[in-house]
Amino acid sequence: MAKQPAKPSAAAKKSVPKGGDTDFTLHSLQDAFEAKKRYAASDEEMMEFYRQMLLIRRFEEKAGQLYGLGLIGGFCHLYIGQEAVAIGLQSALDNDRDSVITGYRDHGHMLAYGIDPKVIMAELTGREAGISKGKGGSMHMFSTEHKFYGGHGIVGAQVALGGGLALAHQYNEDGGICLAYFGDGAANQGQVYETFNMAALWKLPIVFVVEDNQYAMGTATKRSSAETAFYRRGTAFRIPGMEVNGMDVLEVRAAAEVAFAHVRAGHGPVLMECNTYRYRGHSMSDPAKYRTREEVQDQRDHHDPIERLKKTLIESGKGEDELKSIDKAIRAEVAEAADFAENSPEPEASELYTDVLVEEY
Repeated sequence: MAKQPAKPSAAAKKSVPKGGDTDFTLHSLQDAFEAKKRYAASDEEMMEFYRQMLLIRRFEEKAGQLYGLGLIGGFCHLYIGQEAVAIGLQSALDNDRDSVITGYRDHGHMLAYGIDPKVIMAELTGREAGISKGKGGSMHMFSTEHKFYGGHGIVGAQVALGGGLALAHQYNEDGGICLAYFGDGAANQGQVYETFNMAALWKLPIVFVVEDNQYAMGTATKRSSAETAFYRRGTAFRIPGMEVNGMDVLEVRAAAEVAFAHVRAGHGPVLMECNTYRYRGHSMSDPAKYRTREEVQDQRDHHDPIERLKKTLIESGKGEDELKSIDKAIRAEVAEAADFAENSPEPEASELYTDVLVEEY
């Protein structure tokens, strides 16, 4: 006898709005987010968001210069254009208990944690003073001290590890949550959906964040993904989804407030799609011939996250001179970080044998 579909409960019937995709709407946080779509930041908070985003922008510009000079080897993926995502989300974290894991475009996520730019730049240049002793480089930075678990070069692999971090938070009852970033390209990896399933089954405290920068390496999302509304991809697992303008730091922060509250309350995972845009190529070796200069310039002119917040600050009474002085100070800070990295020694050969095996359990 064929299995009959279960009848919806009276409570479910009552709670589903008319006229929509009932299965999805029933399990979505989008309505709560739409009700208060921009975070009501104080002037001090907005200035700090501006400073942090500008730090990421100037740091990444300098990293690009050092790569061109041959001081950074291997791969190097810049975060220019995507700054609002990391700052909007990580400013809402509790750094004493929450954890973060990401892919290979990781410099911005580390800077958003407030980690010293000097040790990040030293890591990029393979120096002993780097946060991973010069052994992680651009793609594999790591700091258990800051509960930052990488930096991962295998596309999508970090998502499953993020599920493990969330399980650890749940098991230890420490009140922490995990923020697991991945890109639109990684959204098509099978292990991502395996993790969705387990996270939903066990109601793990994790927020999955798709940073949709419109291109999976050189392939536009509409050419690589049958469903480009990535926030809907958790629906089959009863994971609520949120679609966010990742070019607006105040909107990202508002979404973070809703998502984190849901997860901390023990309701299980959230899938958040942050629509953003990277100005540079996939990596420093990518000439980005698959898009026009006009497309990139349009994003810079009309959607830049830093310029958007700058406009808001000026409208609230901040002067151009004050904002220019912040930029000047940040440029000096980044230049100092670059000098520190260039003048730091390379690791001793003996470092090849450290951090290979777990020394303590």
